Amino acid sequence: PLLAACSQPVPFDPAPDAADADCASVVVRLPDRVAGLDARETTAQGTGAWGSPASVLLRCGVEPPGPTTLRCVSVDDVDWIIDESDAPTYRFVTYGRTPAVEVVVDNDTVAGSTAIADLSGAVAAIPADGACTDLEDLAPATDGAADAG
Repeated sequence: PLLAACSQPVPFDPAPDAADADCASVVVRLPDRVAGLDARETTAQGTGAWGSPASVLLRCGVEPPGPTTLRCVSVDDVDWIIDESDAPTYRFVTYGRTPAVEVVVDNDTVAGSTAIADLSGAVAAIPADGACTDLEDLAPATDGAADAG
């Protein structure tokens, strides 16, 4: 009984689409260790947590993000949008996958880049239906053609 008190499940609210079959595919592929931290039990479907205290939190089934000016990186063919507005807590959300996966990382404890590198293989179970695009890729060609406004 004393040991059970030390390993309480990490409380979570499930994401809106946590019951999606693709989230089940992600969860069964989650690694036992992320950024050197051991996996923890969680209280909600479609979730994962690592570390004690939990320093890496994953929720599958979040709303896919729309176009954004936030930085996007590709790790093992998975695109992630990075929200650093609450640093040192960083929020990574997959881009171009439905449902989306959110990973929240305490960057004081672990490197976010290491965490998403360790999780990208599991997240890749959700098929890509889009990818990040650089604004420069969207700039109109300057071939002298008039806009057909």
